[in-house]
Amino acid sequence: MKILFYAPFKPLGHDHPSGDLVTATGIVDYLIRQGHQVTAASSLRCRWIYWKPWLWPKLIVEKRRVVRRFLKEDYDLWFTYHTYYKAPDLLGPYASRKLTVPYVIFQGIYSTKRRRKLKTLPGFYLNKHVLCNPEHVFTNKKVDWINLKRLLPDERISFLAPGIYPDQFNFDANAREELRTQWNIGDVPVVFSAAMFRPDVKTEGLTWVIRACGELLRRGNHLHLVIAGDGKEKDRLQRLAREQLPDRFHFAGEIPRKEMYRYYSACDMFVFPGIRESLGMVFLEAQSCGLPVVAFDNAGVPEAVRDGKTGFLVPLYAAKPFADAIERLLKNKDLRRQMGRAAQSHVRLRHDLNKNYQKMEAVLQAVVKK
Repeated sequence: MKILFYAPFKPLGHDHPSGDLVTATGIVDYLIRQGHQVTAASSLRCRWIYWKPWLWPKLIVEKRRVVRRFLKEDYDLWFTYHTYYKAPDLLGPYASRKLTVPYVIFQGIYSTKRRRKLKTLPGFYLNKHVLCNPEHVFTNKKVDWINLKRLLPDERISFLAPGIYPDQFNFDANAREELRTQWNIGDVPVVFSAAMFRPDVKTEGLTWVIRACGELLRRGNHLHLVIAGDGKEKDRLQRLAREQLPDRFHFAGEIPRKEMYRYYSACDMFVFPGIRESLGMVFLEAQSCGLPVVAFDNAGVPEAVRDGKTGFLVPLYAAKPFADAIERLLKNKDLRRQMGRAAQSHVRLRHDLNKNYQKMEAVLQAVVKK
């Protein structure tokens, strides 16, 4: 298939890493490996575009440019990744009609609560119109799958479990020995967390991790905390860590995703609350490397972690259960290993994109054939 690919929220190659970008890139990589030709149709961002009138002329120009550029070539499909109230796909429906190719969406989100506020009302209706256009909509979140059923018939919607490519996240014993020697921590259990240090729920989550580990030190537990990431809140997080965990922490900086398996391998558990986390790719990556997880039971986290099997999910903002779950893993090496093995199996059985995207590919081929 010859596919035109478009991401209205965050285009391919964007400077700021995120789960959205990882998912979009993973889809493109899979399709290319399967022998399909994938072309980025546009880099136009539609984020809050309806409140940015200075971008409207740019949208009009981009519509014409895309049609003019691709009209003379025989493409089979227009594939849009992620359309929702904040960044509705205002290019795909128009361009696909003009190019006479079927239009599909991956991660289409229909949230009726967005019509209750003036700020999001235009985005809600624009996105609702967009979602009525495609031949098929894929989603990797169960809540979105349920909501889409209120708008579209079942045969036009597919749920695909979120996932990663597990071969990119295998346990590495050499990396474990190398990094633990570098950190000079011996056999002390290592708690690992990772997020961008943005002034939002990411930093809030890391704050929870630091405070919980500080409480566990005061209880007499032995541990070392390693945090991967960088951003504006770095100084504040480091001050908190010095206050809570003197000489018991290490900030590793921003680690390229392809190197993250080394850090997962060097640690003993992955702890991050995942406040309002839509999918939580880091939870899948950590589990794939054999780490049990401690997180909050909210948003998309339960789709990635099996509570009591591959980790512990505690109620949102429950400080004592959160710290107790970490402590339980700190004190029980056998439990860490048992959950870690279960986590590896869980990811490979349910969250392997090599398997999950086969279904997507089959649907795309059927749409094109039709």
